[in-house]
Amino acid sequence: MSRLKALGLAATFGALISGPALADDIVVGFATAESGFMQAYDKPAQDAALIRIDEINKAGGLLGRQIKVVTADTKTDRAEGAKAGLEVLDKGAELVIVSCDYDFGAPAALAAEAAGKVSFFLCAESIKAGIPGVGPHSFSSSVLAAVQGATMAEWAYNKKNARKFYRLLDTWTVYNKGICDGFDWQLPRLKDAELVGSDTFKNEDASIASQISRIKALPQEPDAIMLCTMMPGAVSAIKQIRAAGIKAPILNGSGVDGSYWLSAVPDLSNFFVPAQGSIYGDDPNPKVNEFNKKYKEVTGGDPSSQYVYPGYVLIDVWSKAVERAKSLDADAVVAELEKMKDEPTLFGPRTFTSEIHHQNKGRYLIIETTNGKPAVVDEWTISEAIPVADLLKQ
Repeated sequence: MSRLKALGLAATFGALISGPALADDIVVGFATAESGFMQAYDKPAQDAALIRIDEINKAGGLLGRQIKVVTADTKTDRAEGAKAGLEVLDKGAELVIVSCDYDFGAPAALAAEAAGKVSFFLCAESIKAGIPGVGPHSFSSSVLAAVQGATMAEWAYNKKNARKFYRLLDTWTVYNKGICDGFDWQLPRLKDAELVGSDTFKNEDASIASQISRIKALPQEPDAIMLCTMMPGAVSAIKQIRAAGIKAPILNGSGVDGSYWLSAVPDLSNFFVPAQGSIYGDDPNPKVNEFNKKYKEVTGGDPSSQYVYPGYVLIDVWSKAVERAKSLDADAVVAELEKMKDEPTLFGPRTFTSEIHHQNKGRYLIIETTNGKPAVVDEWTISEAIPVADLLKQ
C-alpha cells in the first residue's frame, strides 16, 4: 500500500471524528478508554468499528445519511466513564459504544439506558454486559467467556479424545471465572469425561509450583488441562507448566489469543485457544484475511488479537437493525436486533433475543500453537447454547 493511500485512509478516519456533525448526520458516540490500561483493549476494537463505519458511509450511508463519530475518554475510570457517556449523548449520539469490560463500560452504558438509547459494549464477555447489568437497550458484540470454556471442553473431548481433565483457575477476574464456569457446565454433558483434579492460583503469583506438584502427583498425566487465565499472569503459568515437563494439551480462553507474548515461552506446543477470527492470515474465510490487511493499512499494525473483531461486528449488526427498522428509534432497533438468529457476520453468526443480548453459543476457530507458531487447526460450535438461567447463576 502506498504512503499516500495510507495518509488518505488516516484522513478519512480523522474526518469521521473531527468537526461538528451536520444536521442530517447520524451520530455514533464512543465513550471508551483513550488512556489507562483499558486503552489496549478498547482502541483496536474501536479502530475496527471505524473501518465498518467508513465502509457504510462510502456505500451511501445509513438510511441515506452519513454516520458521524464523537468520542469521550473514560480514562479507564468508572466515574469518568459515566461522564463520558453523558458527553457523547450531549453531542447527539444515537448509539453509545462503551469499553470492552463490563465494570468499566457499564457506567457509560447506564447513561445511555437512562437516555433511552442503544448501547453496545465493544467486546465484554460477561452476561451482565446487556440486559441483567444495564437494561433492555444494551448489547455486547462478543461471545461469552463461558462459551469459550464450554467450547474447548467439547472440542477436546471430540477431537483430542480427552477424557481426564484438570481444571486450573486464576481467580483474578470474572472473565477467568467465566471460562471455567462454561467448562464446568459442559463437562458433565460429556460421556465418560472426568475431572481428575482442580486447583486455583492468582494472576500475580510468581510461582505455581504447588499446583504443578499436584498435577504431577496424579497417577497419570491428564488428557487436557483447562487453564482459565489471562494476561499478564498467563505467560508465567504456561511457562512453569511446560518447564515442569508436563506435555498435556493446555486449553485456554480467547484472552490469550495473539502471538505477542509467545517469545516468553519459546517453542510452546500443544496449546489451544478459541478465536472469533484468525489474525494469522489463515482464516478459512478469505474476507477476514482481507480485513486484516485493511486493518494494517488503516492503523499501521496487524490486529493484536481476536478482540479487534467484535468492534466491526457491533457496527455491522446495529446498522442492519437500523435499516430494517427504517428508524433510529431505540425500541424499534432493539426489536430488529432481537429478531436476529444466526445473523451472518464476517466473524461468525450472531443471535439476540428478548432474553439475552449476548452470545451464549458461537462458532469459534480453534488456534493451535506448535513450536511457537499459532495457526487455525479446526472450528467448533458447541452442540447446545448455555441456558441463560445457568449463566445468571455464575
